[in-house]
Amino acid sequence: MTDDELRQIANEVRKGVLTGVHAAKSGHPGGSLGAADIMTYLYFEEMNVNPADPRWADRDRFVLSKGHCAPGLYAVLAEKGFFAKEELATLRHIGSILQGHPNMNDTPGVDMSTGSLGQGISAAVGMALAARQWGQDYRTYALVGDGESEEGQVWEAAMFAGNQKLDNLCVIVDHNGLQIDGPVEEVNDPMPLADKFRAFKFHVVEVADGNDMTQLRAAFAEARATKGAPTAIIAETVKGKGVSFMENQVGWHGKAPNAEQMETALAELAAPSGEESSRG
Repeated sequence: MTDDELRQIANEVRKGVLTGVHAAKSGHPGGSLGAADIMTYLYFEEMNVNPADPRWADRDRFVLSKGHCAPGLYAVLAEKGFFAKEELATLRHIGSILQGHPNMNDTPGVDMSTGSLGQGISAAVGMALAARQWGQDYRTYALVGDGESEEGQVWEAAMFAGNQKLDNLCVIVDHNGLQIDGPVEEVNDPMPLADKFRAFKFHVVEVADGNDMTQLRAAFAEARATKGAPTAIIAETVKGKGVSFMENQVGWHGKAPNAEQMETALAELAAPSGEESSRG
């Protein structure tokens, strides 16, 4: 798939994110929009998955460790065909298969239930270790937030992965610089993330624009080619990417757009300028 085709899919994913959080009148649009390109690349280019058989034993695994960005994951899964796109409008509703955080028991395509920050990467490390123990060649990917990396459990998992040389594991840090309480550097600065992962025996790839498909393609190719160590991709992203009034605004971490804001946002994504914005 070409980079242009991936950008177009990511644009549709962003529309799906907005559809979900607007219908729910709650949720987390900022991080979901910012990570849309990463998750689109994973599901449409990098990972080996089968929407017709979500529990296929040999599939690659994805763990959304920053589980509050479930609207982004759901939009990608719907776009990929794991379930109907109409389900997105049921986000957080009673009886919906799409709740506020991913639930592997209810949602086709979700490999791990997440929400409590730090636990997802730990589960991903276990999945990668299991693949090696069982002689399977699937790969495991985990998307971690930069604010989430303030959790000690993240580094316990990283220590184990590095020591075990789990080269079938790829951790992506969504480094948008913002968390619920403000800029990460003011809340509890986790930097320098790249140096920390190197200290934990990871191969590190730093991506200057994590919303750019060309750069993501190169990063994931390098991760796949790396042997003898897990890979951490530190991706610089823009929270709220693609919707001008949400970009780099911490207030959109966990707030749904009203009807007027929804109309404006969808218009931006529908316009050529909106498509350019989603490219990064």
